[in-house]
Amino acid sequence: MINFNGIITDQSDQIKNNRAFLYGDSVFETLRVVGNKIVFWEDHYFRLMSSMRIIRLDIPEQFSPDFIEENILKLHRKISPNGHSRVRINIFRSSDGKYTPNENSSSFMISCESIVNPEYSINSREYVVDLFKDYYLDNQLISSLKTNNKIINVVASIYAKENGFDNCILLNRDKMVAEFINSNIFIIKNDQILTPTLGSGCLNGVLRKNLLNILKRNSYDVLEQKISTFDLTQSEEIFGTNMVQGLFSISKYRKRDYVNNKSKEILKILNQNIS
Repeated sequence: MINFNGIITDQSDQIKNNRAFLYGDSVFETLRVVGNKIVFWEDHYFRLMSSMRIIRLDIPEQFSPDFIEENILKLHRKISPNGHSRVRINIFRSSDGKYTPNENSSSFMISCESIVNPEYSINSREYVVDLFKDYYLDNQLISSLKTNNKIINVVASIYAKENGFDNCILLNRDKMVAEFINSNIFIIKNDQILTPTLGSGCLNGVLRKNLLNILKRNSYDVLEQKISTFDLTQSEEIFGTNMVQGLFSISKYRKRDYVNNKSKEILKILNQNIS
């Protein structure tokens, strides 16, 4: 039994031995389903399996692409009336033990919410961002995984809300640009589209990966490189990408105003590649 907010109650099966809850011992994927089809499913699946291996989480034999996809769509079909939804799948270590688990067996939990519009749309209102410098991301492989250890992102989100910002830019230990709180970051400077390398500590985003490929196929000049805070002030446009929002553009960073002409152009091409 447990004491939950002063009430003695039975412990639920979802919490018992759930090391995602106890230690953040979990990886997850946030997916977009359009027309009952998971967008970029293969990339999500292989990132999920790779992340499990990196944190030494056993991969059950039944965790095939078809098995995971079937379980995602099973819930999606119950939730979504129009075939479009946002899905999150958590895979966590389910075991007794403290910091050291007694075993490395895997359990999964899937949640889903319906969305109305299958296409991404760019934000029309002002979008103001600033730097978050209270804490820094580590530039190491584990930082590029989608794990439940996102306390820096949470604290940065609260900081942004308290200061009237729509988002914040996170830096790594070298004080170089890594990502937004909830997305990868791109800047447009001198007709080049730049984004931090995975070595910056940024998330290895599925939309980031696919957008890079899409842009290259469409003859854009795209580079993955180190980006400084000075580069932000020298750029013409700044935008962020994630699977849920798609693409959002920045209108103001500190004293600098930005346009979103090329960002709109890129969004149009992105939508053509997910339909």
